Amino acid sequence: TRHLQVGFSILDRIQSSVMLRLLVCLWLLVYSGSSYEVQNKPVTEDCLDCLCETMSGCNASAICVNGACGIFRITWGYWVEAGKLTLPTDTALSEDAFTNCVNQPHCAANTVQNYMFKHGQDCNGDEHIDCLDFGALHKLGNLKCQEELPYIFAKVFNRCLKSKERMAEEKIIKEQETVST
Repeated sequence: TRHLQVGFSILDRIQSSVMLRLLVCLWLLVYSGSSYEVQNKPVTEDCLDCLCETMSGCNASAICVNGACGIFRITWGYWVEAGKLTLPTDTALSEDAFTNCVNQPHCAANTVQNYMFKHGQDCNGDEHIDCLDFGALHKLGNLKCQEELPYIFAKVFNRCLKSKERMAEEKIIKEQETVST
């Protein structure tokens, strides 16, 4: 009977170990990629503003147009590539996780950040990665970002970026005037 008890004890430990591994795997499956916050944010707020303005006019209505949703008009494939971020109330396996995230501005912005961190590249050949590259990546995708942007997108995006630059310059001038008086 002692050998039988030892056999059951070992079997119990093995089953517990397997069960623990299964629970860890299940937890990783459910929660991997389902974080709401991101650590690496290569895209500036001004750049996000211009992407938003260009893609949707920053229309925060929870809508999808031809499979592209939210203020950044994010597609399901883009969301997957960006790591399937979710709202705290969802998991990546939730049926509505994609639409819930990309229709919520903060989660959508973090999705863009993750995508750009993962795929950031010099799309326009000027030897540095900046908002112009992020615009091309967002609109054309990581495999086609070197191609020409659609005219209207480029026009609206560039106008927004120039406006942001002017506002930043005006702010610096005002701050310098305040300091010198």
